[in-house]
Amino acid sequence: MEVKNILEIAQFSSREMKKINLFESLRMFCDIYCLEAGQKQKIHSHKGNDKIYYVVEGMGRFTIGSETRLLQPGEITCAFSQVPHGVENPGKNRLICLVLMAPNPNLTA
Repeated sequence: MEVKNILEIAQFSSREMKKINLFESLRMFCDIYCLEAGQKQKIHSHKGNDKIYYVVEGMGRFTIGSETRLLQPGEITCAFSQVPHGVENPGKNRLICLVLMAPNPNLTA
């Protein structure tokens, strides 16, 4: 069994949000997104793929469709196929999100 500690693996970049892959298969991927204060993932969508965001540390402003909400550790949200979504870190502290997506768009295209 492969076990990883998210807080030990997390890495940040002053230039842009950092994505770190934890697990991947043809059916899904599981990453962590690490955002410094002020960083964001642009609003985008995926055809045929659902994405889950779970806040591990910090607070993030998530946009799913026409709704935007501030989420804190322990909260989770989902962007279903073709629904525009993105995340930004509006705070002063770092943000770590666990992100799962299925099917894996990187391996099924």
